[in-house]
Amino acid sequence: MICPRCDTDKVEVMVKSPVGDVWEVYICKTCWYSWRSTETSDKTDPKEYNAKFKIKAESIPDMLVIPAIPPLKK
Repeated sequence: MICPRCDTDKVEVMVKSPVGDVWEVYICKTCWYSWRSTETSDKTDPKEYNAKFKIKAESIPDMLVIPAIPPLKK
């Protein structure tokens, strides 16, 4: 399976439906994009995924780190 977002093959099944084998959730171990097997093809098919949201796997190490959310003020 190929990740729709970064086009790598480092995709794993994260979880399966507990009853009836109805759906699965996949996660990309490269860009951490996740999706359900029941989503539309524009979210699951690399060829139909919106190009403006695609990322290049080789650029991930150079991306900024998202800062931690500070604790709530009391």
